[in-house]
Amino acid sequence: MSGPGLPGEMTVIRAGEAIETAPAGIASAPFRVQHLIAGVRDGEPTAMRATLDPGVRTHWHSHPRGQLLLAVSGSGLAQQRNGPIIELDPGDAVWFAPGELHWHGAGEADAFVYVSVQAVQDGRAVQWHEPV
Repeated sequence: MSGPGLPGEMTVIRAGEAIETAPAGIASAPFRVQHLIAGVRDGEPTAMRATLDPGVRTHWHSHPRGQLLLAVSGSGLAQQRNGPIIELDPGDAVWFAPGELHWHGAGEADAFVYVSVQAVQDGRAVQWHEPV
């Protein structure tokens, strides 16, 4: 991918390419991300593939336009504020409503890989909060 924003033509992002460590302070431990698309204008989508080691959980966070999370492999967990912890299996999808505080992470037994899609509003696609 070249520069910020959406590609102007068909673009292939190969599995395993451009993997980086997620920014510090957004999860209980470092995890790996692969940015798939990076919208910058209001309404444009951002998407990433994330790999969390066993037991790693994101901090509480929300998305101004919501988030779709698709479990790819491993065992995942998700929770909305004041709700029950939900187990996620490969193929499961979760929609988090705009502004809904939530977290997601890996179960204790194995790593969790997911793809998430969220849209930009006012220059951001996520708002981070305190640890779980």
